[in-house]
Amino acid sequence: MKLAFLGSGQVGGALAARLAACGHEVTLAARDLRSASVEAARQREPRLRALDPLAAVTAAEVVFLATPYAAAESAVRAVASALEGKVLVDCTNPVGPGLTHGLASTRSGSEVLQAAVPAARVVKAFTIYGFENFEHSSYPGYGELKPAMLLAGDDPAAKQVVGQLCSDLGWEPVDTGPLGSSLHLEHLTLLWIKMARVQGHGPDFVWARLRRAGGRGTGQP
Repeated sequence: MKLAFLGSGQVGGALAARLAACGHEVTLAARDLRSASVEAARQREPRLRALDPLAAVTAAEVVFLATPYAAAESAVRAVASALEGKVLVDCTNPVGPGLTHGLASTRSGSEVLQAAVPAARVVKAFTIYGFENFEHSSYPGYGELKPAMLLAGDDPAAKQVVGQLCSDLGWEPVDTGPLGSSLHLEHLTLLWIKMARVQGHGPDFVWARLRRAGGRGTGQP
């Protein structure tokens, strides 16, 4: 699959490298093709290439948004014409002072982005952990139980696409419902940050879903 990344820092760089290693054609969208973050990502995974944002997004089937949240809206508006009909994976989180929700919990950041580029199909995913778990998602010793990647979006087909990318990276995709559920995922991110960074648990933990045999529902995104 042809993928483009708006943002190639800790989160974007880790995901881009892992997806390229899985065999996807991954392009980093960058105004400065020799920026430190682009160079670091390409050193990690030589198969990554870099193009101007509009060119990268135009050629992609799925676009990952992994900028800081403060830059997210301007980043997607700059390439809005190329996002029409495409899956836009929102990996950002609006974080406010003191690890509060940056939009005062009135609306999810993903909904703000969907309003900014209404022709795109926004799916919230790859947010509820720190970048360390995007670099290494394997948690051996639990049999067939995989770490869960929670996602949300209004377009079922778009969620299927993102769910497959989650599976490619070793996650169990868990559909949490419409894009409005992104607000809860953003709060879950804040909880993970507080536990990992503030309370000292460290980054090496994830959420998982246990299902009772014979339980209702398929749980497929």
